[in-house]
Amino acid sequence: MPHRDAAAWLWLRQRLAALRPAARPGAPTDASTVAVRTAVVTDSASALPAEWVAACASDGLLTVIPMPVMVGEEIYGEGEDDITETIALALAAGTSVKTSRPSPGQFEQAFLAAERRGYEAIVCIHISSGLSGTADAARLAAGRVNIPVEVLDSGTVGMALGMGVQGAVTAAAAGLDAVGVSAAAADQLARTRVYFYVPSLEQLRRGGRIGAAASLLGTMFAIKPILAVEGGKIVPLEKVRSAARAIARLEEIAAADAASRPAGLARLAVHHFGNPAEAEGLAARLAAALPGCPPAQISSLPAVLAAHAGLGVLAVIVGEVASLPPEPLST
Repeated sequence: MPHRDAAAWLWLRQRLAALRPAARPGAPTDASTVAVRTAVVTDSASALPAEWVAACASDGLLTVIPMPVMVGEEIYGEGEDDITETIALALAAGTSVKTSRPSPGQFEQAFLAAERRGYEAIVCIHISSGLSGTADAARLAAGRVNIPVEVLDSGTVGMALGMGVQGAVTAAAAGLDAVGVSAAAADQLARTRVYFYVPSLEQLRRGGRIGAAASLLGTMFAIKPILAVEGGKIVPLEKVRSAARAIARLEEIAAADAASRPAGLARLAVHHFGNPAEAEGLAARLAAALPGCPPAQISSLPAVLAAHAGLGVLAVIVGEVASLPPEPLST
């Protein structure tokens, strides 16, 4: 039997194809379709697969705002520039790598574009406000447009945020209003957990992103921390004495979480930066430990997150497959 996640992706593609003629003002509709009226906006920290974004973005249903990364004196836009290798080399050389929130003007342009396409509302879902001011920039822009914009602080990062965005897009394609779209995103976000290992806390310390993990700094050279995102901030889970043991514990923690989910619903993603072989090995071991779970999606950490986590990071996102949406609404 095909996995439900694959079925949902097929449903979404079919739904988007059916709605494309109706997604613009004045376009004809028929009894079997209704124009999508709620657009979804997120940021590049969501780590969404490029194919997925491309399929949803062509008619403005989904917009991903690039988050800027500064390497030395140069500013790059995630998704606009190929900066993965640039950041990796900079981190290895000790060059300053910083990030910033997108400008309110970027959000305003995205909101106006959605309005021009005939959308009646927008739901924005963004990286945790405990880690970035992105949601605040979106709120500033929301007051400058004529359609309602709801800004949702995801409280998380990476594909944990991405899973919430996918839930929202699927709900929007089903014809739900902004309240329903926001609720779908919140439901997915509540089901996700982020666990990760970094060889060093130095980049997190430099960026001021370690929060409660600051208590680990006194022994940072003697331990290999396993961290999590909880309450919108990075917190320490365990202190492990070797890299090999830290990765093994990361695997154990993620597998235990996934195994605790309702049968057949667990979903995994693995992020890395500069260490794809380690990520592939981790994903393979998780697959062996969780035979009822589909293989983890493996991807490089978005540049805006890699800039803070540093080289060698391994992250596992545990979530759940969203319920298939209801039958498309009719006019």
